[in-house]
Amino acid sequence: MPDFDDLLAANQEYAAGFTQSGLDGVARRGVAIVTCMDSRIDPLGMLGLKAGDAKILRNPGGRVDHITLEALVLAVHLLGVERVMIAPHTKCAVASNTEAELRSRIEESAGMDASWQSIHVVRDQLDSLADDVQKVRTHPLVPETVQVGGFIYDVDTGLLERQY
Repeated sequence: MPDFDDLLAANQEYAAGFTQSGLDGVARRGVAIVTCMDSRIDPLGMLGLKAGDAKILRNPGGRVDHITLEALVLAVHLLGVERVMIAPHTKCAVASNTEAELRSRIEESAGMDASWQSIHVVRDQLDSLADDVQKVRTHPLVPETVQVGGFIYDVDTGLLERQY
């Protein structure tokens, strides 16, 4: 089993040149980004942002669920967010597999039954994105002044395409 030594060593190097002390947690560029947990996505880099500019919310599929909505309400009212970008991506595992396929792969990896574990798949990525944009736009604690957009991030080109 690999330990964390490599990551802690990298953290020591990072901390030696750390220049972000004193940031207050407010999104300086007024942006919240909801995207997938996929490691091919660099939310700040893809938009030319840096630490302190945006709130980043990640989960499988880049979906807007109740936890994401809670975070967005906090971000809008307490952390300077005025724009919300919802950006799932191409080649997403939860959008290109069925629940049964993902569950089977998990069970094979775990060596045990995983029927009890929830796995939320995305049957139609554009329909789900439209629903997620609507959830944020119509939430009673998200003012109409907050701009909400739905985008698809292409993991092969690095481009975002606005859908909603």
